[in-house]
Amino acid sequence: MSYCRQEGKDRIIFATKEDHETPSSAELVADDPDDPYEEQGLILPNGDINWNCPCLGGMASGPCGEQFKSAFSCFHYSTEEIKGSDCVDQFRAMQECMQKYPDLYPQEDENEEKEKSSKDLEAVPMEASAAKQEKTSS
Repeated sequence: MSYCRQEGKDRIIFATKEDHETPSSAELVADDPDDPYEEQGLILPNGDINWNCPCLGGMASGPCGEQFKSAFSCFHYSTEEIKGSDCVDQFRAMQECMQKYPDLYPQEDENEEKEKSSKDLEAVPMEASAAKQEKTSS
């Protein structure tokens, strides 16, 4: 005998073997491209920004969500010849907010990265010349 029961927010359905022997009578409904709950990607069919897109990684809902939305909206709807050049103030506000939360928005130190990559590049020629000197001295 099949039955349903509710446990808190969960609904538990028990089905018997006989329940599974009869074909399903469920009808599939064609996808509605304008369904606001359907995953549409970053830009919705009407051109609006889908703030629920997983591709945004939660940026729209974090502590700097409003600043992010403002900067991203400005860039998306920008009609300037250099797209987004009219959004500097919004991006600056977003960056300032993110700097207040370094644990949530880690900042890579550009100077540190440049120094590391230049040291790596310097090490290669030194190693090559050291190996060359070893061969000639042997």
